[in-house]
Amino acid sequence: MIARLACALAAGLLVWAAMPSRDLWFLAPVGVALLALACVGVRVRTGFLLGLVAGEAMFLPTLSWSGIYVGPLPWAALATLEALYVAALGAVLALLQGGNRALEGTSRLRPVAGALAWVVAEYARSTTPFGGFPWARLSFSQADGSLARVAVLLGAPGVTFVVALVGGALAAALAAGLPRLARRRGEGPAPRRRPASLAAASAAASAALLLGAAASVPAPTVTGTADVMAIQGDVPQMGLDFNAQRRAVLDNHARVTGEAAAQVAAGTYRRPDLVLWPENASDIDPLRNADAAAVIASAVATVGAPTVVGAVLDGPGDFVSNASLLYAPGGGVTQRYVKRRPAPFAEYIPYRSFFRNFSDKVDLVVRDFAAGDTVGVFEVPTSSGGTLAASINICFEVAFDDLVRDGVAHGANVITVQTNNATFGLTDESVQQLAISRLRAIEHGRTVVHISNVGVSGIITPDGVVHQRTAHFAPAIMSGTVPMSTDLTPATRLGPWPERVAAVLLSALVVAAGAGRRRARASLGRDPQTPRGVR
Repeated sequence: MIARLACALAAGLLVWAAMPSRDLWFLAPVGVALLALACVGVRVRTGFLLGLVAGEAMFLPTLSWSGIYVGPLPWAALATLEALYVAALGAVLALLQGGNRALEGTSRLRPVAGALAWVVAEYARSTTPFGGFPWARLSFSQADGSLARVAVLLGAPGVTFVVALVGGALAAALAAGLPRLARRRGEGPAPRRRPASLAAASAAASAALLLGAAASVPAPTVTGTADVMAIQGDVPQMGLDFNAQRRAVLDNHARVTGEAAAQVAAGTYRRPDLVLWPENASDIDPLRNADAAAVIASAVATVGAPTVVGAVLDGPGDFVSNASLLYAPGGGVTQRYVKRRPAPFAEYIPYRSFFRNFSDKVDLVVRDFAAGDTVGVFEVPTSSGGTLAASINICFEVAFDDLVRDGVAHGANVITVQTNNATFGLTDESVQQLAISRLRAIEHGRTVVHISNVGVSGIITPDGVVHQRTAHFAPAIMSGTVPMSTDLTPATRLGPWPERVAAVLLSALVVAAGAGRRRARASLGRDPQTPRGVR
């Protein structure tokens, strides 16, 4: 059992090492393989424990940024919640990889079944509880790897599937080529080498087939270009109190915009069709505060281009709203988007009185944020005679498949991500988020303009490559001519169906495996001479 626990611990650490900023993306399948091997031939409850160990080893370091300013308890709670989904995954792997004879005929399917289990586990934690937290998925570790291309075919879930499939093939190959694992007396027969070899070959062939199909998807047709500019204004101080000097944050973005306008006038930059400010660029409501409105109006007039401003608005009622406002030069606000999925425990506190018993940090959120109900796509004319249709995604919304997909389905030919990373200091949170935007660019065949108030920011082309990447906590201007496309990738057209199909197939396999175990136990009960294995 100690060897299995060590294997599970190593599995979680390897998946963590695959994530930004370590970026050892090729270790993700190895981590998957180790967890699969650890769960071969064990009881379901043992698989749950092994999965929990792997999950904690994965999420505690990956999500360490979540506790940098609020202490270890919220960080540990979030990591443990996410780890519970990996624990459930371990239980399913144990069920699917039982060593009894009833399941021997399904051994070739085990890599595929394990890959389906990873997809479903990630879907579950991306949607539950309180809307889910889809961070640190296997797919989000692959922005620099060749497997990321599968996103254009089957989206982020497809990338997770192929990563886990490669891991399953590796596990099957190890099971076929190495001596059987040391086991306690009566643990049951070792996996047969021939089925394991076939399972490895079949899984590897399936992964290669998916990669080939993804590579055959043509590059998106460029229907025009647009000149975009993004302003990283920086903040007076990092941390939860970054906006204590709210006017200074606003002034920073106005000042850097003025500098950008001067460089446009000097011919250094092209005149932009659209300027983007990040989330929380104005935490003073410019719709109710004349001073803030005047600062923004002056900056927009100076740069002479429609400008998207991230702002916190008072209302509705006792709530506040995390919004993006499109300003026209001399015309005020012309379009508005309100964040549709506020972050629980960061922008609103569910069951506040209950969670206050565990941490008084819940009261740092003085007023809950309201959720918007409209997809955000801002349309502006371009100097070339076309229309730039920019989908708006605020901060963690980029991690939710459906929210990003909605914007593209509603006609966006460019994706924008406005974020505030000041509350996470110099941690990996910002580069993890940038990697998600890179995968979205490939998935939907769109340019992504990713703008943070403090970095890391970048302009990402549809191949997932980052251009003009900025540094942490330094003012910066990004400016460039980007391609626009209206083509819909297979992933965009399929929408949530890959996860739905995975859930149905996995459910069928789990039911079959459960029935097989019951038959095996019944057989053991009828024949007292049959040794009882560890299941």
